[in-house]
Amino acid sequence: MLEKLPSAGWFKGRKGPLVLVIMDGVGYGKYVEGDAVAAAFTPHLDWFHAHCPNTPLKAHGTAVGLPSDADMGNSEVGHNAIGAGRVFDQGAKLVSNSIDSGAMFQGKAWQEIISNTLSKKSTLHFLGLFSDGNVHSHIDHLKAMIRKAADAGVNKIRVHILLDGRDVGETSALDYVLPFENFLSETRNAGCDARIASGGGRMCITMDRYNANWGMVEKGWQTHVLGQGRQFPDAATAIETLRKETGAIDQDLPPFVIAESGLPLGTVQDGDSVIFFNFRGDRAQEITAAFEQDDFNIFDRVRRPDVVYAGMMEYDGDLHVPSRFLVSPPAIDRTTGEFLCALGIRSLACSETQKYGHVTYFYNGNKSGKISAELEEYVEVSSDQVPFEQRPWMKGAEITDRMIQAISSGNFDFLRCNFPNGDMVGHTGVFQAAQIGVECVDLCLGRIKQAVAKAGGILIITADHGNADDMYEHKKDGSVLMENGIKKVKTAHSLNPVPCLIYDPDFQNDYQTTLRTGLGISSIAATCINLLGYEAPQDYDPSVIIPS
Repeated sequence: MLEKLPSAGWFKGRKGPLVLVIMDGVGYGKYVEGDAVAAAFTPHLDWFHAHCPNTPLKAHGTAVGLPSDADMGNSEVGHNAIGAGRVFDQGAKLVSNSIDSGAMFQGKAWQEIISNTLSKKSTLHFLGLFSDGNVHSHIDHLKAMIRKAADAGVNKIRVHILLDGRDVGETSALDYVLPFENFLSETRNAGCDARIASGGGRMCITMDRYNANWGMVEKGWQTHVLGQGRQFPDAATAIETLRKETGAIDQDLPPFVIAESGLPLGTVQDGDSVIFFNFRGDRAQEITAAFEQDDFNIFDRVRRPDVVYAGMMEYDGDLHVPSRFLVSPPAIDRTTGEFLCALGIRSLACSETQKYGHVTYFYNGNKSGKISAELEEYVEVSSDQVPFEQRPWMKGAEITDRMIQAISSGNFDFLRCNFPNGDMVGHTGVFQAAQIGVECVDLCLGRIKQAVAKAGGILIITADHGNADDMYEHKKDGSVLMENGIKKVKTAHSLNPVPCLIYDPDFQNDYQTTLRTGLGISSIAATCINLLGYEAPQDYDPSVIIPS
């Protein structure tokens, strides 16, 4: 049972609502060259920094529950932290610990996978993002499972690789494929027939999210399960050939099938076992539905093999998807949303499709659906299905329209939104587009600022992690890494801190204008609760606000 939060006696309150804006992927860059945020024309952000209380917040590594401070933050763990007000051990760390302790391999799900494969003398398939980006997956987890399966007597393994180029270097696929082929060769020499069977870029096949483009999932199904598609003798040849033909970076490479004598090496058949080895849930749920749902009708599966399927983790804690998973996710409870609903606070959450689940599902502690149908309203603006660099403004104007309408309505006490531009456009590696995306967000902030001032409210501006602030790879001396005379593009998130700015046009000296420093984005939760007029739970990470 949630405790009822006491009123903050030191805060006089405001007549208007509290508005939280999350500028996805907008951080404070470390380097001048390659910082699309600093290069952008941002008069509104500049004004906020010059006139409003502000402090940088940590948004990566241990500050968001990841194993080390070498691990970049991401939108999933970032929104978990912002909504939960505390830091929970997250996917990568949980999986690594489970592997190291042996708990994963002693668990029911792993035992069912191995038992099925051995009893039916069938194939064990691994499908997932193929890199060490540690945002959705880690190749070391995959290798550990392959070793363990081979040691258990599994004699046929097929690996279906989704190329990254987003959380790691944009053309780094062969850096993973070639050593992995050596690893598989050693596995074969030890008696287990382990091969790469299919693949493709993560933004081309399989890893769609939020029902934005089910065509990606259908392509993945055709490639991995049915073995339909362009055939190559090995993954390296496929990658090299498709790069030359398309000019695409890894995340956008078309699908490919590995074949011998015209026959695909790794179609999924009745009796097989399948492990989707991504630990992050948003881009895992749709392919999981295709494997698990009996009444699936989104695309023609042609055939649905009778397999034992497991995810690395539970991808939806409310819907319990998948039905079988190897590692339990963090049990995130007592979220900001739960406390606010218990207090009768009326709230609105808004973003476009690409980040809608982040201001709802992830913000609420990996839980689907509303906490209170009476007190909450969730607004999804449909994203464009075009490459983000072609429309870097994305749906910023439409999100802003909905936010202004809601702020002005007087129907809400707390509103939150996410502008995806800095992240989604930043991932493309196109500097000009990222710069324009940030400028779009700045325009939106200017409009929201006016609405907040008119309503007599307060605006908090922050981010979940950095991205557009670091668009080039840099050497240790700070210079840009060059490749064939061209600046090497970085498409991954940054390790940089992010802003926390408080715009309070009717400020009444209730709190100090100097904010706490050295905090992480989990402190946004207590800050919001304070500015709604309540004391935060005692176990929440401290607010950035110091009462007067």
